[in-house]
Amino acid sequence: MAGIPRAVIEIGSTGIRLLVAEITDSSKHNILDRSEQLVNIGRDVFTTGAISRETLLLCIQILTRYKEQLKGWGLTENETIVIGTSAIREAINRDPFVDRVKVKTGYTVRVIDGIEENRLMYIAVTECLKEENAIMRESNSIILEISGGATEMMIMEKGRMIGAHSLRLGSVIIEQNIRSLTRNMEDTRRFIEEFIHNTQKSLASEIDFSKIQQFIAVSGDLKLISLFIGKQVTPFLWEITRKDFETFVDEVMHYSPEECVAKFKINYSETNTFLISLLSYRKFVELTNVQSIIVPDITIREGVILSNSEQQNLNLVTDFNSQIIASAVTLLKKYNGDYNHAKYVKEKSVKIYDALEHELGLNLHARTLLEVSAILHDIGMFIGADNHHIHGKYIVSNSEIFGISMEDRQLIALITGFHKGNKMPQDDEEFNLLPRNSRMIILKLCAILRVADALDRSHQQKINEFSISFASDSITFRVKGHINLALEKLGLAEKGDLFENVFGYKIVLI
Repeated sequence: MAGIPRAVIEIGSTGIRLLVAEITDSSKHNILDRSEQLVNIGRDVFTTGAISRETLLLCIQILTRYKEQLKGWGLTENETIVIGTSAIREAINRDPFVDRVKVKTGYTVRVIDGIEENRLMYIAVTECLKEENAIMRESNSIILEISGGATEMMIMEKGRMIGAHSLRLGSVIIEQNIRSLTRNMEDTRRFIEEFIHNTQKSLASEIDFSKIQQFIAVSGDLKLISLFIGKQVTPFLWEITRKDFETFVDEVMHYSPEECVAKFKINYSETNTFLISLLSYRKFVELTNVQSIIVPDITIREGVILSNSEQQNLNLVTDFNSQIIASAVTLLKKYNGDYNHAKYVKEKSVKIYDALEHELGLNLHARTLLEVSAILHDIGMFIGADNHHIHGKYIVSNSEIFGISMEDRQLIALITGFHKGNKMPQDDEEFNLLPRNSRMIILKLCAILRVADALDRSHQQKINEFSISFASDSITFRVKGHINLALEKLGLAEKGDLFENVFGYKIVLI
């Protein structure tokens, strides 16, 4: 059965794109309408740092046109999701830009960070590849999107997320960097090779690119050349052999702009970035030993619609959360963390969270934040034990965790920073500057984390099973078996004050 139409507008580096789709009762999405208007926001931002007045006016004109188009679907500006990606993110006048768009069109632009782009792209790719999901689960895979202003990369090892990165390498950025020097394609090739080589070196501890078995390229440019050299696997999935791809790119590199326009039916102004995009994908492919490239016919806009659907598949949500946890574990192992202790604290934190579920007033996402915080709470031990909570806060603040936005990462960093000792977060100036909702999330999750951490004071996971019961003024942890609990009781005496302060329960361990 047909669902309710949903609309997403993406303001990107090279254009403004509209998608209207519906989610059916079977959780499938049907495309109802698409539009694309080119506008050089990226060239403005990556050259001068700001969006020009002329570009702003053109953006407002396009958005006003889309507003009229969406009326035909019965959708208002308040029912339309509008996102801004790398170019808007980097513009020094992004706030005035977002404000003028709101005043003139009624659209509220949500500027998303690179990790959020990764999250939305993962959701879209997973939906598109669900028929081929078993292959992805068994393979070492890379999901790569090279846009005008950034390269979004996700690396998976046998289906488990081990890295998510947003790199400042995009076709428009490369074009602007070499324009001031030369338009020579050979210089462009060397620029791309150097950047990708340095990227490979920086990620060497995380992934061996030569062991990549599946290369998934999210790209409008590769979808275009799939029509020439690709094989259609499903209505929304294409495959290009490596040999055909490399031969085709070598051939196209010798095309003039006029030949590109004639053969590919693209705008003249797009020809340079089109060639740069193809060359960049080729250089990434050369790092691997894959024999083919998978090209799904999806965009970040499908990810937005699927992410905001009330009918979003429960399996997809569960899978996505498991990838967040896998990414956090990878980060912990990168800093030689005590995985057994982290896993124990995570499991006990979740058990306490679930026991308090009806008193917390938090959503499922907060539970995931608690799991990530529990995994990473001792990550600062890599630098030093005495102030490991402070070191951990710094590491988390400056690390990328798949599926975790910048705002959520800061919450996790603060929870990490407050997990040690009996100091109250309310005594911290940074904490008190946060919105009330964020402060309450930190207080509740940190209170639970401190208790779970105290239950493994020895880092030996002695307390395997315990039950939780409530009285009017106390919470009792009743341990199964005969265990000396002296160390754990000492830990609770040191760390239990925040829990009692937040929830009003005295902690009893027996």
